[in-house]
Amino acid sequence: MVGAKNPHMRLLVLVLPFFLGGCLSNDMTDLTDYVKEIKSRKRGDIEPLPEIKQIETFTYVDAGRRSPFYHESQDNEDAVVASSNGLMPDPSRRKEELEAFELDSLRMVGTIEKDRFWALVQAQDTTIHRVQAGNYLGRNHGQITQITESKIELTEIIPDGQGGYRERQASLALSE
Repeated sequence: MVGAKNPHMRLLVLVLPFFLGGCLSNDMTDLTDYVKEIKSRKRGDIEPLPEIKQIETFTYVDAGRRSPFYHESQDNEDAVVASSNGLMPDPSRRKEELEAFELDSLRMVGTIEKDRFWALVQAQDTTIHRVQAGNYLGRNHGQITQITESKIELTEIIPDGQGGYRERQASLALSE
């Protein structure tokens, strides 16, 4: 018998009946006393539900009025108006991945020179992207004009507040 040679098995066989003996007791007086005590407690009163006030309804009849769910700027969202200087972003241009981030949330982390000069830019999601002159960064249509070992220079096209656009120079410096 394998169990007879194992000292741990012998100990288990000797101690197990004592543990199981505690489970065999049929004395449940403490449980029944507890249940009687709980049932004998005074029941509390439940407050009635508050009266629900009826809200006056309103049926909207447009009758030539503008829709409250439609904002006028939605008409002009896709149509970009050129200012008197003719400067405007290209609405048909396909957006690049780094244009989804604010410029101040992007970090230049390095450069690579392999048949041309590339900059390495880290986005908020910690992904590192390789960019070159001509690529776009940030939400203001920022096009990279020059890359040096210490910074990325770009030109952004921003609204001028009068329905047109103007250029603004920006840069992204190498992070230490």
